Amino acid sequence: MIRQIVPFFTEAFGVLAGNRTRSILTVTGLIIGVAAVIAIQILGKGMAGAVTGVLSQLNDSSFYVFPNVRQGDVDKAAIKYRDIERTKDIFPNILVAIPAGTVDRLMSVAHDRARLALSSDSDIAFANAPLAYGRALSHADVVTAAHVCVLTDNAYKRLFPNGGYPIGLSLRVAERRFVIVGVEGRPTQGIVPVNFGGDVKIPYTTYVREYLRTRPLFAARFIVRDPTKISETEIGVVRYFKEIKAGRAEYQTFDRKSFANGVDGIFNALTLVIALIGAVSLLVAGIGIMNIMLVSVTERTREIGVRKALGARQSDVLLQFLIESALMAALGGAIGITIGIGVAEIITLIVGINVNVSLGSVLLGMFMATGTGIFFGVYPASKAAKLDPIVALRSEM
Repeated sequence: MIRQIVPFFTEAFGVLAGNRTRSILTVTGLIIGVAAVIAIQILGKGMAGAVTGVLSQLNDSSFYVFPNVRQGDVDKAAIKYRDIERTKDIFPNILVAIPAGTVDRLMSVAHDRARLALSSDSDIAFANAPLAYGRALSHADVVTAAHVCVLTDNAYKRLFPNGGYPIGLSLRVAERRFVIVGVEGRPTQGIVPVNFGGDVKIPYTTYVREYLRTRPLFAARFIVRDPTKISETEIGVVRYFKEIKAGRAEYQTFDRKSFANGVDGIFNALTLVIALIGAVSLLVAGIGIMNIMLVSVTERTREIGVRKALGARQSDVLLQFLIESALMAALGGAIGITIGIGVAEIITLIVGINVNVSLGSVLLGMFMATGTGIFFGVYPASKAAKLDPIVALRSEM
């Protein structure tokens, strides 16, 4: 069977090689369509992976409440620390309730200085960041409002430009001193540069006593006992804060699940748009392939008559033209796949995400291209196969 088909492929290559320019122009739409679909599929997986990597730092049991930025006067949404603390008594599902936000301060360790953001944290971590040195904040640190801190990777690099072991050293913030008990490792990098805290983290009780006191807040962070009830807890907290402000302020929440769902919606919409563009390109390319194959049948009418006169069957003629159509589309698909992968690689280098070209993506592109060639090549091939040999031999083409 293979030996019988090989001559058809050899002849098809010869026909396409003899009409290179025409063949390339014919499948230009196919190249664009396949390239677009392959590029967006690769980029979609890469961006989803980047977002997943960033979100993996966020505790599944945590959520944030902050003012709705669309309201006229955001200052009206300011809340007090005691109102945040009270949520633990009102909502049994809340385990930790602390103020969110940062204060910028000039900090120093020995002779090295840097202006960094100071934020509050709990002994139950909001972000699952790995530790490079030391330990995380403990329950005792929170209860005693200890003067201890944990540095992020960014803070460590700026305060210790030459490296070194930081645990036990003193971090000076104006007239206050904090003992460094831990350093977080390098965070997951991705297309979404999200930071879920400040550069230097201290117990939230210390933060409230030293930096917050009676000043109003604009955001709060919570950790719940039961993650399956996080949505209803968020709704309850937002309603509680609105009641405090007599309905004059609006709030919104943020958690890992809702953010992931929002990102998925964006990716799905983008994928749909690109898929529609690809479908239109494939349709245009398919019509072009059908048109050029009909021209080819007309040009080779006498050749078809000679073949049939020498004993070629209808199935042989049909197969010959189908192979030419499919081969032309497959070559266009291969070019489109190469361009799509190239575009995806360039974009990933610019935005800094990692992508892997899967075999499935390549097979999808080849299937789309070859399928288009076969589908739109059926009619011209069928027309060629049904030609009457006597009529075909009379042709002057």
